[in-house]
Amino acid sequence: MQQTISVWVRDPRIQKNDFWHAYIDYEICLHTDSVSFTKKISSVRRRYSEFVWLRQKLEANSLLMIELPQLPPKNPFFSLNNARQITERMKGLQRFLEQILQSPLLLSDSCLHLFLQSQLSVNKMEACAEGRTPFSVAQAVQRCGLRRFHSDEELHKNMGLACESHICAFYACFIMIHFVV
Repeated sequence: MQQTISVWVRDPRIQKNDFWHAYIDYEICLHTDSVSFTKKISSVRRRYSEFVWLRQKLEANSLLMIELPQLPPKNPFFSLNNARQITERMKGLQRFLEQILQSPLLLSDSCLHLFLQSQLSVNKMEACAEGRTPFSVAQAVQRCGLRRFHSDEELHKNMGLACESHICAFYACFIMIHFVV
């Protein structure tokens, strides 16, 4: 039986902590029929530093049994106002996730599931993965993700209308990937 995992990285948004500190986060949408995931549809927002954390965790947890894909390089001159740089980083993050999701070993990592399917912070994801929270990984995934779609039916009905802008829809179609695990 073929199992499909579809992942999108899209909709970059500038988030401001205060007047001097801002960053970009990206929406990650996951649609799957894989038995590796209990939640078949999810949407979360993550920033670059959280991708760095995920890669470090996957590397430590896989005991270097596999070579992990690289993230797009950190650019000290990265500009929140440069659409080309933002798009290039988004595509690099997309490639990173596509490659990660092709590894059966990595699909069993609880940090990956928390990253992709919960809105927990890095500290809370770590605590949850280590069993130091009152909730399990499965509970965090079920309760702590964004709700873009209420059901599989709604997803299929609105498949082409999931984005909030024409540009986002273009990138979602351009970057969308379906692969067989």
